[in-house]
Amino acid sequence: MSRGRLRLSAWLGGALAMLPIAAPARAAWPERPITIIVHFAPGGANDLLGRLIAAELAPVLGQGVVVENRPGANGNIGLTAAARAAPDGYTLVVASGVVLINPSINKVAYDPIKDFAPVAFLGASPNVLLTRSGSAVTSVAELVRKAKAEPGKITYSTPGVGSISQLAVELLKLRAGVAMVHVPYQGAAPAAQAALAGNVDFASVAVAGMMGMVHGGQLKPIVQTGAGPWAELPGVPTMAEAGIADAVVDTTQMLLAPAGTPQPVIDRLAKEVLAIMRKPEVREKMLKASFEVKPEGPQALAARIAREVPMWKDIVDKAGLKTN
Repeated sequence: MSRGRLRLSAWLGGALAMLPIAAPARAAWPERPITIIVHFAPGGANDLLGRLIAAELAPVLGQGVVVENRPGANGNIGLTAAARAAPDGYTLVVASGVVLINPSINKVAYDPIKDFAPVAFLGASPNVLLTRSGSAVTSVAELVRKAKAEPGKITYSTPGVGSISQLAVELLKLRAGVAMVHVPYQGAAPAAQAALAGNVDFASVAVAGMMGMVHGGQLKPIVQTGAGPWAELPGVPTMAEAGIADAVVDTTQMLLAPAGTPQPVIDRLAKEVLAIMRKPEVREKMLKASFEVKPEGPQALAARIAREVPMWKDIVDKAGLKTN
């Protein structure tokens, strides 16, 4: 080889050695199955939404989507698991509104603002105050009157301490200036049964799952806590219509990811989930489960979370519900 060619070869070799080594291409998300954590037991709106989203997401993402029920501690077990999961887009959680309330009531291992990335707000359903059919209490006005006449003697059941259903009554107590005694149960069905059996004066529960006993005449709704009329409860007033202002309390549901999940993944998930929730058949299916779909994107959900966390803390503090 000539001296000129040797010099050229050496120069080319050095130049190539100085070129950056291309990094291996990162596989497009998702490349493996996704898990959606549901932090309540099977059967409620929280679980139904998780399974519906999983079934609809799988074909559009081209990967399996698995639902994992992690109930316990008023949702804190599943929420903690989701907050601690790797922020890689492979773990999501369908969270009820308790994610915004629990930290104000007891010590939890997550921060609803710092530890989660908002994906989509899914919707809500109101709570309802129910009495047994033979009860003399037929309206909120009568309930307030009796509570004022007999302070601390009126009892009410809910699905548990710190539940949205309890907060609905605590807000009523604050607004009306009355004292009533909370009797917590392990779930909405036992709480409703307590009112039916006459063990408590009334029950406060989410609308979902209660319509059978209402339509059968076993339980009588006296008020619902939504902002407007609820189709399943024609003629049942809202709190505002019953004379209790500023007492709207919905059981909300949202989709969250661990904080730090890549923004392109959040954007893709939000796009697909919002499209799913806007399908007429999905809206109809959820309405049959007493849940109104009201989809909102990540920015709107972030604003909602930032607004509601201090709101619930204020209510919890005023009601004296903090346990530690």
